[in-house]
Amino acid sequence: MNTVLNLGKYLFAIPMLMFGVGHLTNANAMAGMVPIPGGVFWIYLTGAALIAAAVSIAIGKMDKLATALLGLMLIIFALSIHLPGMMGSEGMEQQAFMASMMKDLALGGAAWFYATNAAKDNAFLG
Repeated sequence: MNTVLNLGKYLFAIPMLMFGVGHLTNANAMAGMVPIPGGVFWIYLTGAALIAAAVSIAIGKMDKLATALLGLMLIIFALSIHLPGMMGSEGMEQQAFMASMMKDLALGGAAWFYATNAAKDNAFLG
């Protein structure tokens, strides 16, 4: 059973990797969704951060720091991008923003849970 449960870290890392690749390959389209000063720069930066977190989780190096910061980033996304989008829209668009907000809150919480309970490398955060 533990063998199956140990796959969890990879099941958490793979979507982060794919989200990161999506940020890098669709930066211009994503920047047009939400007006942010310096939008494309931030899309590329967060894409690189998502990929770095995924690699850190997969290899177990600096994974406590990576998941603590990943959780913070995802919760900031939920509150600064998806919540305002949800509040300023109606119908299906509002539902899409709410789904994205809930996804980011859940993944942010999971990242913090990983940081406190599963991380192997406590080099930066004891």
